[in-house]
Amino acid sequence: MKIAITGTGIISAAGRGVKETLATFKSGIGNPGPVSGFSTDLSYPVFEVKNLYITKQQDGMRTIRLAQTAAGEAVAEAGLSDKLSPYRVGVCLGTTVAGQLNDIDFYRKYRSSGAGPAEPVDRYLNGNLAESIACTLQVDGPQMTVVNACSSGADAIGVAAAWLKSGLCDIAIAGGADELNRVPFCGFGSLGILSGSACRPFDRERNGLNLGEGAGILVLEPEASARNRGIEPLLFLSGYGSAGDAYHLTAPHPEGAGLESAIKAALDEASISPDDISFVNAHGTGTRENDKVEGAMLLKMFGSEIKFYSTKGFTGHTLGAAGGLEAAFTAIGLKEGWIPAGPGFKSVDDQISISPVTKITPVKGTFALSTSLAFGGANTALIISLE
Repeated sequence: MKIAITGTGIISAAGRGVKETLATFKSGIGNPGPVSGFSTDLSYPVFEVKNLYITKQQDGMRTIRLAQTAAGEAVAEAGLSDKLSPYRVGVCLGTTVAGQLNDIDFYRKYRSSGAGPAEPVDRYLNGNLAESIACTLQVDGPQMTVVNACSSGADAIGVAAAWLKSGLCDIAIAGGADELNRVPFCGFGSLGILSGSACRPFDRERNGLNLGEGAGILVLEPEASARNRGIEPLLFLSGYGSAGDAYHLTAPHPEGAGLESAIKAALDEASISPDDISFVNAHGTGTRENDKVEGAMLLKMFGSEIKFYSTKGFTGHTLGAAGGLEAAFTAIGLKEGWIPAGPGFKSVDDQISISPVTKITPVKGTFALSTSLAFGGANTALIISLE
C-alpha cells in the first residue's frame, strides 16, 4: 500500500505555513532571541513563535494551540476542511512537554498545603495532545500521543502509516508539536548543551543548540483513497525505520549504530538503495556529539557528495515537534526542487569531513531522507518520495 501525503501544516519561528517558511529559508537568516514566554535568569537565545493567538481557555496549553494551527493548515491543503466526518480518522502526534509542565506553582502549593485551584487539574486532564486535536477536528479514529524525546514527531508519523496499512483508519493526522518551557530550558542548560549564540550545525566551531517551538503535521492516506476523492497525490511516505542505540541516556552511540539501523530499515521499506537518496534533512542540532556522529554516518552511508542540511538554524531544536516539522520540510524540498543552506555553517569539521550545503541548492531525484536522533538513544528515519 502506498501512503500519500496529501497535506502539510507547519508553524515555527521560521514562519506560519509553507509560504512564510520558504521565504525564511530563501533569506538564509535565522533570528533567535531572548526568552519572552516565561521568567528565567538564563540568557541562552531561543526560537519562539511570535503572536500566537491563545484564548483564555487555552492558557497554559500552548503546544495544543501550535498543533491546532498546523493541523488546520494540513487538513485544508488536503481538501478535508469540514469533510472528515465520513472517514475513520486517526490522530498520532509526538511531543515531549505538551502543557504538562506548566503548573509547577500548583504542584508547589498543593504539596505545601494539600489544596489548590481546580483549573490546573482540568488543564492537565485536557492536555493530551492527540486527544485534544481529535476533539478539535471532531474525529473518532485511533489516537496516540508519542513521547519518545526528540524523535517523537517522526515516530508518530511512522506509527500512523502502520495504522493505515493495517486498516485501522482511512486517514491519519500525524506529526509533532512542542512549546518552549522552563523545565526543558533549564534542563538543557544544566546539561551544558545550550549555545549562548545562534547555533551552527555541523560547523567546526559549533558549541551547542538553541531550543525552539512549533508544530509540523502531515495528512496521510492510502494513495487509492486519495484518488477516490479526486486528489492526485504528489508526495508519499515511502519508508520508516526506528532503532535504539542501547548505549547512553543523552549521548549517541559513537559509531552511530542505531542511526545506521534506522536508515537501513527505512531504505528497505522503500525498496531503494542509498544511491537513490537525493538529499538528507539532517537532525543537525549543533551539539558536538550529535553532529559528529550523524555527519560521519551520512558520509559512511551516502558518500561525500550527499547533499544535506539542518534547519535548526531557522527553527531551533523544537524537540517533540522536530520530526514532524522536518518531515514537512523534506516534503517541501522535494516538491520545490531546492533545499536551503542552514544558517551558521562556515567551516568543515575534520571529525565530520563533509559539509552541509552552503547555498540554496537545486535537488533532483525522487527520494529524500529525514533523520531524528533522540535522548535515550532513539533514532528514526523517514523517507519521503515523489512517487
